[in-house]
Order: sequence, then structure tokens, then C-alpha cells
Amino acid sequence: MIQYENIQKAMGVEIAVSKRMSEAIYRWTKMYMNQASWISGDVKGLNLPAAIASEMARLVTMEADINITGSERAECIAASMKPFLAKLPVYVEYACATGGAVFKPYLSDTGIEIDVVKGGDFFPVAFDGAGNITAAVFPEFKQVGKRLYTRLEYQEWEGGRYRITNRAFVSRKAVVKTDDIINLGQEISLSDVPEWSSLEPFVEFHNADRTLFSYFKIPLANNEDMGSPLGVSIFARAVSQIRDADEQYGATLWEFRSKETAIQAADEFFKKDRKGNPVLPKGKERLYRAMGPGIQSKDGSPFFNAYSPEIRDESFFRGYNRIIQKVEFSSGLAYGTLSDPQVVDKTAEEVKTSKQRSYATVKSIQNSLDDALAAMAGAIDAWLDIGGLMPPGEVHAICSWDDSMVVDKETERKQDLQDVAIGAMPLYEYRMKWYGEDEGTAKRMVAKEGEVIER
Repeated sequence: MIQYENIQKAMGVEIAVSKRMSEAIYRWTKMYMNQASWISGDVKGLNLPAAIASEMARLVTMEADINITGSERAECIAASMKPFLAKLPVYVEYACATGGAVFKPYLSDTGIEIDVVKGGDFFPVAFDGAGNITAAVFPEFKQVGKRLYTRLEYQEWEGGRYRITNRAFVSRKAVVKTDDIINLGQEISLSDVPEWSSLEPFVEFHNADRTLFSYFKIPLANNEDMGSPLGVSIFARAVSQIRDADEQYGATLWEFRSKETAIQAADEFFKKDRKGNPVLPKGKERLYRAMGPGIQSKDGSPFFNAYSPEIRDESFFRGYNRIIQKVEFSSGLAYGTLSDPQVVDKTAEEVKTSKQRSYATVKSIQNSLDDALAAMAGAIDAWLDIGGLMPPGEVHAICSWDDSMVVDKETERKQDLQDVAIGAMPLYEYRMKWYGEDEGTAKRMVAKEGEVIER
């Protein structure tokens, strides 16, 4: 991550992100990488943030069906999006972890390609009244030995005009501290880096009606910075509980380690090496503990004791599990997703409510992703015009999401059974829907069942 001051100075723009929001994104990123500030020798990270982001991404993208249709032009857009869509769950996971991601198509020698920029790796400059990003800086890096090459790409959409500015820099020391690039270094020509030599320093388009990138935002209220239009991590409200879980797990491990069964005995019970030091049985060093020479029991005999205290594992894990349930609640996941589903001491109504909460979270993220994908398809469409790659044609982007995670199937099935009972739904339609039968098979099965009943 580049320090904001360097970008502002280099590009002559003001980054529209507060220090508080920047620090929050950095904190979420480090947590996702299992490098939270509280991780230490005694506290082991459980990787809960990564598990939360991964599970939410799985629920959101499970059996997603995204089609671009309408013309040969639409087919070209679909082909450009195919490699991107193959990795969609990964990109959604990144967005869930950092609060959002930018999907940025661009022209290449082979056609249209798509960059995915995680939250914290791009720098918004301006927003419209609806909170949509209209100007942003996108950095790109290339390390060659001790030299760090940086390209800053600034895109701005304003009043029907679209401007793209590219500037390159090289730092010969590549000074990096706490993940911040301290020094961009000296400005150089784009042609000094082969990969950037074909880029123009400045391009302007007229009659622009959209940005050439789309922002996929995690649609949660931003309680880190209420004035920021940026999204927040899916686990933003569970940070303190995740820390509690890591610390509780560390305490549980210590409970096991500190109470390992061991034989405590005076040195007289062990063989001695040439220097007179006790030699513990090979391969069983953790089982035996030499207490020192001349240690005696109360009766005056050499000390010998079997150390095997009771482990309080049940109470430790019960407390840990309750913390995990709080993490689930704060992250929009149903109880039992991360916690032990056998120890969900909630009423049936509370469990049902938690599932509905998860359904609602997934659905809202799917709606946001739907908008971002449609905007990305529109950006690719615009690039086809800019590059003169395809003749005009209709483009229809249709996203279908598997609703098994956002619809209570048990409730829906019971309702359909009631509809069948009162004659509002034919039985063969019920079989088609819930048994996957075609109409002919379903009608034959209904007739067959009727014959059996009559007999």
C-alpha cells in the first residue's frame, strides 16, 4: 500500500479516504492474512477472518449463472469475461475481506482483459451523489532487483469527459516500511518499462456516459467512517470477538500443554551422563521431568510423583464456542457455520432467525455483485467502441443466483403442500418442482398413485 501523501503529491489530487477508513482497511487485510496485531507466541491465529470471507463468498457465488447475450458483440464480451468468471469466488472473497473490489477492464494486445483491484490497493478521488466512484488512482508495481517500478493510473469521469493519466516512477532502494511504500522515487518515462511502453501518458474521451471500471461494494452500513461511501469487511463488526476467540483458543492450548501427564522424579531415578546430568528415556522426554538432585518426599524417600491433573477442556471449549457464535452473528452467518452445530443452545426460533439473517446478507451481496458485473460488462462494451473491435449490437447481462441459500426451502415446501391440499397447485406441478420430474413423468406418477389409492 502506498502512503496517500505520495499519491496526492505525484498526481496532484486529493484522496477521498479518511485516515480512519484507511487504517480499518489495513486492519481487515492483516486479519485476513492471519497477521492480526494481537497474534503472538501465546495467541495463535485461527484464521477466522479468512474462513468467514471464504464461506460468505461460497454462499454468494454457489451455482451462479451469468450470461451475456444479444449479439455477436455480446458474445465477444462474454468471451472476455470468461477467465474472470472462472475465478469469481476468489474475487468475491477478497471483496468480503476488504470491503470491496474494483473490476477494471482494459485493452491489451489480445483483446480485453480484466484487472481485479482489492480494497486498499486503489485510491478513490471523487464520488457522485449516489456514492459511486467517479475518479480513482490505480497503482501497479514491478520489482527488478532492488529497484521498484511504480505506475500510477488515474481515471476520471466528469461532465461527459473521461481522462486517463499514466505516470511511472522508480525507487532504487525500494524502501518499504510496515507495508507502506515510503518513496515512489524518481519519475521516469513509461517507455523505460517494456510492459508499459505502449501506454499513453494522457488520453481523453468525449461523450462518456460511464466509468471504465466498476466497484463491487459489500453492502453493509459503514460504521467505521459514516461519511465514506466505501464498503466494509464482512467481519468488520466482529473484530473484537475474533480477537477474543484467538485468545480463548490460545488459553485452551495452554490448558492442555500445562497439564500434560508427566512423571516428576528426583535425579536419583534417572541414568546419568558423563557430566552427571540425568538422561531422560529417549523419545519420552515430554513424559519425564527431572526435579533435581536430593529432592525428597515427605517420608524422606527420593521424590517421585505421577502428575496428571484434570483438564478443564469442556468449560474452555464451551466458552470458545459461545464466542464463535457471537462472531457468526456479527458477520451475518447462521449459527453452526463456524461454531459446533451440536452445541447451539438456541431455541428453534432463534436458529431459524439466524438462518434468515444469513439469507438476507447473502442476497444483498448478490444484488451488489449483480450491479458490479453489469457495470463491468458496460465498461467492456465501451472499450470495444474505443478500440473499434466489434460492430454495434445489443448486449443483455443476466445474472441468476442459486436461491437455496437465500430461501427457506423447508417453509416453501410446506406452503406448496398446503397449496396442493386446497387445490391451488396441481400435484404434478409439485412433483415437477420438488422431484425434478418432467411434466409427462409427473402426470404418470400422479395417475399411478391415484390407481393405487383406489384399489
